[in-house]
Amino acid sequence: MLLTCWSTKGGAGTTVVAALLSLQTARDSTRPTLLVDLCGDLPAAFGNPEPESGLADWLNGDLNSSSLQRTLQELTDNLSLLPRGSGQLNPRRTDALLEWLSSGAPPTSGAPPNKSVASEPLVVVDAGTWLANSYNKPQAASDNPQQQHDLPTQLICGANRSILVTRACYLSLRKAVKLPFRPTGVVLVAEAGRALTRLDCERAIGAPVIATVAIDPDIARAVDAGMLRTRVPKKAMRALSELTQGN
Repeated sequence: MLLTCWSTKGGAGTTVVAALLSLQTARDSTRPTLLVDLCGDLPAAFGNPEPESGLADWLNGDLNSSSLQRTLQELTDNLSLLPRGSGQLNPRRTDALLEWLSSGAPPTSGAPPNKSVASEPLVVVDAGTWLANSYNKPQAASDNPQQQHDLPTQLICGANRSILVTRACYLSLRKAVKLPFRPTGVVLVAEAGRALTRLDCERAIGAPVIATVAIDPDIARAVDAGMLRTRVPKKAMRALSELTQGN
């Protein structure tokens, strides 16, 4: 199961939503959960050291898929983080990445002892801000049609659940109207004083709002302190719990 979180405008809260979703999923599921970082901010949010290598390094190299296992950071007994690493997110090895993600290869050390690691893990991706000019961006000398899109676009379009994270902001919704594809659902980050409603967002985006998360100073404090893993905001987790049910 691949669940990709993304936004059309920076500052929407995509990284925090992806982090909380992965924590909720790991808590509610017996299957291992993997959080994939395409932006580079998640180690800091969880108070982890900056990784020496990560996904980008693997994408630009020629090591086999099993080497990705060595880059994982354990967050909880049932949750691991695949950090971004350094360099560009080269899409040439997307097929191999997706195969590895769906193979059950990235279990966590806390997986139940009677659980076969060959079962498909739950994967949550923080794809960050999607840029319209990255869609249909030509890649050099490629015969693979999938390589005509960057890695975030492929993980958004190829996800089992594509979750757009947005505020009820006119500028964000203006971008969403022009999307060449639709998300399967929307997480609405609610803030006081906005004129646009939940229904306005659903009509503009063409997808249902499946969770509403209120802006909470406690979340900001947890992120700033690098303690999102231990100071888990309960209200936000409850709001996102429906997204993890049945996965």
